[in-house]
Amino acid sequence: MSILPKIIRDEATRQQEIKSELLRREAEIGGKLFGPVPKGHHRQFFCLDKHTWIWHEEWNDAQGIHRAVTTRYDIRPSGVIKSQDGQNTFRRLSQEEATNLRNAMVMYGQHVDAYYVQQLQAA
Repeated sequence: MSILPKIIRDEATRQQEIKSELLRREAEIGGKLFGPVPKGHHRQFFCLDKHTWIWHEEWNDAQGIHRAVTTRYDIRPSGVIKSQDGQNTFRRLSQEEATNLRNAMVMYGQHVDAYYVQQLQAA
């Protein structure tokens, strides 16, 4: 029996694990772009792929009820649309919201790039 298929499968698994860990780290960096994350909150902002950005936040409200909001921004040739919490209802961004998203994307790129430069310098 050949060991090659196992080696290929193990390498593919390892590559996926690395990609997932990098995405988690970038989401954490993005979650801190807008100031400190309040205690008990979990916040992420990240680039899922070249056309999709995600904002996700979780917290417990004053009554202790767990809350979560996920906003997906889809970049299309005709503009940016968003949906929330997995619904298939999409709406276009207002000009102000589109400007804010663009600014967040630029900040995200700067912070993620700085993180990778720091990691390379430490290696």
